Amino acid sequence: MAKEKINHKQSSELKQSLLFLSPSILLLLIFFIGPIIMTLYFSLTNFSLTGSAAQDISFIGFDNFKVLFNDSGFFSSFNATIIFLIGSGIIGQQVLGFLVAFLMQNKNSTFRKVIGSTIMAGWVTPELIVAISFVTFLNDGGSLNQFLANFGIEPISWLFNYPMLSVIIANIWQGSALSMLMFQSALDSIPDSLYEAAEIDGANAWQKLWRVTLPMIKGTIFTNLVVITLSTLGVFTLIYTMTGGGPSGKTSTLPVFMYEQAFVNFRLGYGTAISLIILLFGIILSLLYIRILKTDND
Repeated sequence: MAKEKINHKQSSELKQSLLFLSPSILLLLIFFIGPIIMTLYFSLTNFSLTGSAAQDISFIGFDNFKVLFNDSGFFSSFNATIIFLIGSGIIGQQVLGFLVAFLMQNKNSTFRKVIGSTIMAGWVTPELIVAISFVTFLNDGGSLNQFLANFGIEPISWLFNYPMLSVIIANIWQGSALSMLMFQSALDSIPDSLYEAAEIDGANAWQKLWRVTLPMIKGTIFTNLVVITLSTLGVFTLIYTMTGGGPSGKTSTLPVFMYEQAFVNFRLGYGTAISLIILLFGIILSLLYIRILKTDND
């Protein structure tokens, strides 16, 4: 009898929990699970914006993926995505965000507010505005070349000669604020007693960083890494506005390549297949990060 009461109570609690969670579950199904299912379906079709395929969608199985993995443009875009992800996300935003947060540690509140607000300005600025600002800054007659001219340096076509570097710097400038906020919160939570104990043991600044600070914020590092990776994989407006994916496809990352195939070449089914690859790539990287963190904890 007692066991039946416990089971009945657990069943009642489960129903109440599902009732309270039902709005969230519904939203998840509509805005997350639903689009994924539609993406999977359209990636297996010949869906197009023009021609007969626009009126009569046919199921073609994995033909889009067979074409994709034999497309040199896809592998070129994949390589560009890796370079952009590592340069602007995994290294750039993480390092700059941590550096700023570390330098602001234990500073007075006024200093932190001024510096933090200045960096946050880039984060809240729309990608389109950031892109236009950097195009203006980096073009042949832009502010950077005018500054370099004071030292006798000839104008450099940054967006043509160094297109990937240009978009990487722009993305670092805009995205580092999130890393700064996360690291700032993590650093503030480290007890001062740990640093005092390290000093008593004779640790210098570098040793305190490696043996106290970084181990204490390891979880934040990996969480930030997942967030930055997923957001960087989805960057489109910034790159497309600055370079259009050029020159010669040097900055044509997977989102840019997907857009060109889906809305320039009107191959929506093929473009959807590319978007599915981007999604799977993000999932694989996230699981890899989690596995590494779990291994380190063990």
